[in-house]
Amino acid sequence: MTTEASSAANLLRVRRPHEHSRVTYVELFFDLVFVFAVTQVSHFLLGHVTPVGALQALILMSAIWWVWVYTSWITNWLDPELTRVRLMLFALMSAGLLLSTSIPRAFESRGLAFALAFVAMQVGRSAFAFLSTPKAEPLRINFFRITSWLCVSGVFWIAGGLLDGPARIALWMIALAIEYAGPVAGFYVPWIGASTTQDWSVEGGHMAERCALFIIIALGESIVVTGATFAGIEWTVTTFAAFGSTLIGAIAMWWIYFHIGVHLGSEKISQSSDPGRLARLAYTYIHLPIVAGIVVTAVSDEQVLAHPSGHADIKVTLTTIGGPLLFLIGVLLFKRAVRGHLQPSHMAGIAALLALIPVAPLMAPLALSIATTAILLAVGIWEAVSLGAAARSPVE
Repeated sequence: MTTEASSAANLLRVRRPHEHSRVTYVELFFDLVFVFAVTQVSHFLLGHVTPVGALQALILMSAIWWVWVYTSWITNWLDPELTRVRLMLFALMSAGLLLSTSIPRAFESRGLAFALAFVAMQVGRSAFAFLSTPKAEPLRINFFRITSWLCVSGVFWIAGGLLDGPARIALWMIALAIEYAGPVAGFYVPWIGASTTQDWSVEGGHMAERCALFIIIALGESIVVTGATFAGIEWTVTTFAAFGSTLIGAIAMWWIYFHIGVHLGSEKISQSSDPGRLARLAYTYIHLPIVAGIVVTAVSDEQVLAHPSGHADIKVTLTTIGGPLLFLIGVLLFKRAVRGHLQPSHMAGIAALLALIPVAPLMAPLALSIATTAILLAVGIWEAVSLGAAARSPVE
């Protein structure tokens, strides 16, 4: 092996049997950019609670999630403790900050800035992994496939950034469709073929921990919204009740995801004979509705705190019910992927939220918030009680 190849090989994480790779401090530092990004998407949706605005927010959230989760895959393979990998992450942070600051006007004057930052992160990161991996390493050809797909989608991102209105939305949706189809298609490239999930050599415990940390980021946004909004309004019995409802709702979401699901997921993927397949389904795809549900709930929290009385309008109804609904659907599918069956408590919670829709316009925003929070609490308690000893976390 040449000196260059030896140096490149050293960028890969060292895998040890029966031990998962730890999340490093530089990965946590990198995540700070996405704390800001999630906040930006939340504020964007708050100001655009319309069908078109919801679609635009979905595009933005899907892009933010995708660039983050792809980076988590790369740091699953490459060692972030090494200087070159750290410098790559710092470069991604710079582009990510530009990406995040472009979000409020991504469908106005800063569309091209958003697109260029996104493409630079996606293509640049994957190209770095390809160029830093020796030819003898099986992962190298997979990095080439990924880079090829991201170059194709990048054309649509940039073209969309150059255009306005419906054309931008359409082109960015095509770009997202290409990127989200890539893992399912094994990043098929003509004359090279497709990879399999077993080729991806993912370290499952690390991937599970990374995605759990992003859930913390999203929940943190909800807590920040609750605290900041409550600090700026008049304190009354009603606003204190709204404060309690929104805070308890965030706690209930944490409980539903972390009390059981996160531990089962980590164990399942760590013991799986094909962790790449589970990482693709449960952590790459299914976590998006979980995160989106938390973000939408944060929008609801701000509306409920600001205007707890009166009748819930369509915006309050959609966000207050839609956020927990998306979250429960995502967690239901996630636990289905790691357990092999659908959780009755989660299905009942989804049904209860849907049952609120017809009566929501007759309810005050605070009452609707209390109702959805009560449903989330019931789901968490039901699951914990029904699973008994199996529901206990490893630290209990």
